[in-house]
Amino acid sequence: MERTSQITRTTKETDISVNFNIDGSGRSEINTGLGFFDHMLEGFAKHGFFDLECTVKGDLNVDGHHTVEDTGIVLGNAIKEAVGDKKGIKRYGHFTLPMDDALCLCAVDLCGRPYLNFDVVFDTPMIGELDTQLIREFFYALSYSAGMNIHIKMLDGINGHHMAEAMFKAFAKALDMATQTDPRVDGILTTKGSL
Repeated sequence: MERTSQITRTTKETDISVNFNIDGSGRSEINTGLGFFDHMLEGFAKHGFFDLECTVKGDLNVDGHHTVEDTGIVLGNAIKEAVGDKKGIKRYGHFTLPMDDALCLCAVDLCGRPYLNFDVVFDTPMIGELDTQLIREFFYALSYSAGMNIHIKMLDGINGHHMAEAMFKAFAKALDMATQTDPRVDGILTTKGSL
């Protein structure tokens, strides 16, 4: 069974198309109009072994907020659809990822309930053309549309670029773990009967 999804979303602020494959090879084609954000999503795909096509036309003449937040919404919906009924998956995933001075911990639970715990402070307001405040907005939107718990803690870090990259890669590795199937899981991994 293929675990893939195709999601489009059009508003007055953004026009977004995402194709997502959980069981991919890390291939990506990303164009959001924000170079550093593209770089982060490419790293997410590569290190999670997800195939991701993401095209965004946003109102960057205003700022990057709608582009980044709405991409989180659409990618979260794509992840949720691709995961499907969650039968046989591990559900939980975690990873602690070093990148030079940065050390980031990310843990996820594909429980159907949205929650974001984002314990990260950037010293710099911008990385390239990306407002660092928008990184939290991306993960917040993604957690709600995907229906997953996401905990991100920056354990150490000085350089904003390294911190952001460690974060996206740690999230990729945690999500990869959570979406893997385990033959020991009979149905859905919960005592409630559904997630």
